[in-house]
Amino acid sequence: MAQPSDVREVLQYIPQFRGKVFFVLIEAGLLPEPAVAETLLDLAVLEDLGVKLVLGVLGGDLKDLFAWTLECEIMAARVSRPITDAEAVHETLDILARGQSAVVDASATGPLDPAVVDFARGIGVAKIITLLEEAILIDGAPAHALRAADAEALASRTDAAGAALLRAAAKACHRGIPRVHVLNGRRQGVLVDELFSNEGVGTMIHADSYRMIRPLREEDIPELLGMIGRSVRRTKLVERTYEDIQSRIGDFHVMTIDDNVVACVALHEYPAEACAEVACLYVKQAHEGRGYGMELVRHAETLAGRSGIPRVFALSNRAKDFFTVNLGYTAATVDALPSRRREQFEASGRDSLVFSRQLL
Repeated sequence: MAQPSDVREVLQYIPQFRGKVFFVLIEAGLLPEPAVAETLLDLAVLEDLGVKLVLGVLGGDLKDLFAWTLECEIMAARVSRPITDAEAVHETLDILARGQSAVVDASATGPLDPAVVDFARGIGVAKIITLLEEAILIDGAPAHALRAADAEALASRTDAAGAALLRAAAKACHRGIPRVHVLNGRRQGVLVDELFSNEGVGTMIHADSYRMIRPLREEDIPELLGMIGRSVRRTKLVERTYEDIQSRIGDFHVMTIDDNVVACVALHEYPAEACAEVACLYVKQAHEGRGYGMELVRHAETLAGRSGIPRVFALSNRAKDFFTVNLGYTAATVDALPSRRREQFEASGRDSLVFSRQLL
């Protein structure tokens, strides 16, 4: 059964996708029919959500696949010219302008050849999505989000086919394609699993900052309150109000994936006592186990160092190993807290442990 968090994760993408052009390339002749059928059904759903679809057929019978799209209730029209014909761009744009999806012959090209990128740029895509017989593996394992700038360095850590795809995807990004997704088309449901989750299941090569840490914005506060509220119930985290956060908004930073907030941290400075607290550390449950918490703590420490603060501390009632083993903090007593924070802690009655780390 789907969890509420799963539903929220899906819903957050719908307004982002609506009106965007997705160019989906499929090796139809090489993939199992059940996987192709499920992909077409998922494309019909995307069409209903307002995504403008262009389906490029890399192999197989174009006529049969086009008929199949109609059976799956995709409102498609065939582009009469192959993707390598310059006029295919204009014909495709005309089809999209009529509110239909377009099906184009891409069988004369590889999945990310220059002609494919030329066509994709011409129709103004937000994404190129390839459903292929094989996916990209880095060191034998899936790599879900890679920067185009890192592709060359990673190419030696995959096989020849993966390296070629990785380099081609990076070139596409450098030429102006925002996102390129390379998916294992043999996996049923791969399209939805890739598009409607922050982490994805295939390999996405991106030209922009897909995952980043940035200052909290006022419009993020409701999401942050929701995250804190769940943690208050689970772990006795200090409860905060909208006004509490708004009054100290400069202390808070969030990690975003695809511009969706997935984690947070705060750094409360006590300059008179030459220390700062790493606080309000939370990672959404669906994103735990990926090192994001450590990344956020290190980010907070960097901010403290820039302010010339020599020591940071943290309070936690359940993360002893996280701070001591993973981050190099040492156990401390309440005497390590600045006077105002010590008074708050003693008044709260919480049973948190104190951890401290010297930065300078």
